[in-house]
Amino acid sequence: MSERVIGPRSGLQWVSLGDTGSSCPAAKSTVAAFRSWAESFLTQPSDELGRDGPVCPYVRPSMRRDLLWLAQVPAVEPRPVWVRAIINDALEMYPELPTGNGSSTSVLRALITVFPNLKDYTLIDEIHREFKTKFVESGWMLGQFYPGCDQPGLWNKEFRPLDAPMPMLVVRSMMTTDFPFLLDKPEWMDSYVRKFAPMLPAHVRSVMVGRLTARPDSWVPAYEEQSDESCSTGSR
Repeated sequence: MSERVIGPRSGLQWVSLGDTGSSCPAAKSTVAAFRSWAESFLTQPSDELGRDGPVCPYVRPSMRRDLLWLAQVPAVEPRPVWVRAIINDALEMYPELPTGNGSSTSVLRALITVFPNLKDYTLIDEIHREFKTKFVESGWMLGQFYPGCDQPGLWNKEFRPLDAPMPMLVVRSMMTTDFPFLLDKPEWMDSYVRKFAPMLPAHVRSVMVGRLTARPDSWVPAYEEQSDESCSTGSR
C-alpha cells in the first residue's frame, strides 16, 4: 500500500507522518503541531500520570517505524454526514495499513484525523459515541482528543491524557489495558474477551470475575497495578 491512503467514501487523504512531500502549507502546519505535541507530551513522562514511563509508550516506536497516518479536515464546521463518511473510511482502512516489520508491529499503527479549525468539540464526542461500538467489535479503539477533554486517565483520575491542543479522532489497536474503558457495555466486553481471552493477564481476569460476580451494591476496581517480581526492569 502507498504511504498515502484515500478514503473511498469521503475522499479524505491520510498521509504517513514521515512523508515530508506534502506541498500544502496547512497540512505541514498540522503535522508539525502534532509532532510537537507527541514529542513534548505523549512520549514524555509526567508526574501526574500515576506510573513510570511516557504518557503513551507506543507513540515513540510508532513514529520511529513510521506507522502513524494523519489527515486534516480544515473546515471550521464540517458537515456531520462527511465526518461520518470519514470515520467509516477509517474503520475500513485501518486493518489494511502497512505494519512495518510485519504483524508483530501492527499494534503500533494509528490513523489520526485532525480537525485543526473546529471550535465546537461536541461533534467529536458525538461521532465517538456513535462509532465506538463498531470499532470495538472489530478489535480497534476510537479515541477522542480535543482541548479541555475531561476524560480521566487510567492510573490517576485527575490526569487528563485526552486534553490535546487540536481536536482529533484516533484509530488504534485495542490493547489488554483497555479493559477499564470497555466496562460500560456488555457488547464491548464481549469483543474484548473474544480478542484477548487466550492471553488475558491474571489480574485482568481476576477483576473481570469480580465484576461479573459482584453484588449490584458492591464496588470492584476497574484496574489495579500488579507487581511482577520475575521482571527486574519494572517495565510494562
